[in-house]
Amino acid sequence: MKKYKHLFFDLDHTLWDFEANSEATLREMFESYNLSRFFADYEDFHAKYEPHNLHLWAQYRKNRVTKKVLNVQRFYLPFAEVGFDDFSIAQKFAKDYLDISGTKTILFPNTIEVLRQLQERYQLHIITNGFKEVQNQKLQNSGLRPFFTNIYISELIGVQKPHAYFFDYAIKSSHASRKESLVIGDSLEADIKGAKKAGIDQVFFNSKKQSHDEDITFVINELRELLEFL
Repeated sequence: MKKYKHLFFDLDHTLWDFEANSEATLREMFESYNLSRFFADYEDFHAKYEPHNLHLWAQYRKNRVTKKVLNVQRFYLPFAEVGFDDFSIAQKFAKDYLDISGTKTILFPNTIEVLRQLQERYQLHIITNGFKEVQNQKLQNSGLRPFFTNIYISELIGVQKPHAYFFDYAIKSSHASRKESLVIGDSLEADIKGAKKAGIDQVFFNSKKQSHDEDITFVINELRELLEFL
């Protein structure tokens, strides 16, 4: 077994349960904005929102849209689909979504317990493509911040995972070496392929048990499985 010293964790979908927290936020806002005037129910709204959200995030990772466009258009487009064509309301909704979602604190099972044990033997770092103002809120409010030596946010670095520069920057600024580092994340593209191209071992957090044909250093379905080899 290689002797790792630095563990680089993705945040959303890996430690902080993005889907659960986002759903809690959107359900709350669906009621407060009285969106049942335009959508049959929350599920109808979400079914229209999610394709736009996924597409815009993919475009954002390729630098084809800005953060501002992503954040507003993912709500404006599903609103417009049902005749709620009010850009100013979409802008306010987008701001409120970021403000509220950052206060949510649902983590994947055993997150704190696992981090507490790992912190005794490794330096832990966060590597994330999320928005800077929201990621820091998530870390603080959920109790994750004290576990991590460094927080690397793509918006502050200037490029996103899987760009090689992102990983180079994180490795160098944490005074780590590639052979002593391990990247842990849920995204085959951003985390796993990005780390592989940067010459860093990887852990694929495959909580949804999706099929794949990637050659990956480690694959886990639950965070506590990390303790079996770290």
